[in-house]
Amino acid sequence: MISLRVLQPDDLDQLIGVYRDAVISQAVGLYTPAQIAAWSQQAAQSNVLRDSLRYGHGVASCALDDPTRIEAFGILDPGDRLALLYCRGQACRQGRASAILERLTDHARQQGVQQLRTEASQLSRPLLLRRGWSVEAEETVQLGNQGFLRWRMIRPLHPQPMSAGSSHG
Repeated sequence: MISLRVLQPDDLDQLIGVYRDAVISQAVGLYTPAQIAAWSQQAAQSNVLRDSLRYGHGVASCALDDPTRIEAFGILDPGDRLALLYCRGQACRQGRASAILERLTDHARQQGVQQLRTEASQLSRPLLLRRGWSVEAEETVQLGNQGFLRWRMIRPLHPQPMSAGSSHG
């Protein structure tokens, strides 16, 4: 069973650790060592993570044996954009990112969002494609003097179907 909770401002240090671990442990073979070094340093060096935590809506997946330890997280910032989705290497392939995506999608739908958007890395693109996202465009961005290929992706959000037993008023 996957434990999820809403992110809090005092989670920042843990999120930096998850971010760095995710990049260092999972990007080998997809990115060069220089790209991995540049990307893994972004969490602590920029205000992106801090600002997304402050202004966005985030969800964490915590360890079952230690509910205070964050294993994965995702943040919508603004409400129609998946800004961050990271999972520790030791905790990946356990359904955590899918559960986080589902919770964030439900939150966005409740807020009246009609379509989610993101910029996906080589790490997240396959998962997002499996979860109903589609590629809009390919682009290259610079992080720490390194070029990174990424994909602008979207996912239309359809209203949740009414449950079988609900009545219409």
